[in-house]
Amino acid sequence: MREAMKRLAAALVLLALFGATTASGQTRESEYFPMSGGGKLPFSEAVRTGNLLFLSGQLGTDASLKLVPGGIKAETRQALENIRAVLERHGSSLDRVIKCTAMLADMQEWAAMNEVYVTFFPKHLPARSAFGTTGLALNARMELECIATVGT
Repeated sequence: MREAMKRLAAALVLLALFGATTASGQTRESEYFPMSGGGKLPFSEAVRTGNLLFLSGQLGTDASLKLVPGGIKAETRQALENIRAVLERHGSSLDRVIKCTAMLADMQEWAAMNEVYVTFFPKHLPARSAFGTTGLALNARMELECIATVGT
């Protein structure tokens, strides 16, 4: 499993580098998009490199950055709505998501998370990894990060 993750990471780096080259062979700089609302969190909400958009992990939080009530299903739904909003702000959509990583506070909730997750991808299911954690920010039940394509 560890070797597979290393290969995936290497492939994503190569893909990002390849996607960051223009037709003339010049390298484009990555674009770093700050958190919406001007938050003081120590990361960007998304980074665009070439035609790839890398999203930071999303929790099931509302506009006040509080977890929505209702457990894993409600948090998954809200996290995916948050992801949809970030994608749309930066020229992409859920239809263009190619890879997701799900982190769960309790792997026993994997099936419940999947019940909601699949409803957001009616045309295709992105490649995905899922793993259990020893804890997530705000005591969330899950966190989801995605990579999507942008542009033509």
